[in-house]
Amino acid sequence: MLQPSERERFRLRLNTDGRPHPVENLLAVATLVCGVVAFVSTFWVAAHAISSWFGTLGFGVGLYSQYVSATTPQRTLNIVGIVGSFVGAALGIAHGGFLPHP
Repeated sequence: MLQPSERERFRLRLNTDGRPHPVENLLAVATLVCGVVAFVSTFWVAAHAISSWFGTLGFGVGLYSQYVSATTPQRTLNIVGIVGSFVGAALGIAHGGFLPHP
């Protein structure tokens, strides 16, 4: 009785208000992807250019996406992506900046 029924499975829904928001959803997912790529690429110092560019792109897109977001799940993805982008950009710049070393 305490387990959820088969119909009540967890599903990630970005449109919790019942209206479609395709542009806002795309921006939120793009922010999250950029943040994950920027953060993960900081584990390799040689990938500092990837981290710097994706971090900067994700941070800028994330701020705009947060501004136009319509639902709480979109805002959650935005914040996670913005934080990952910021950390990735900061460490990428610290490891060598935007241009690869020869």
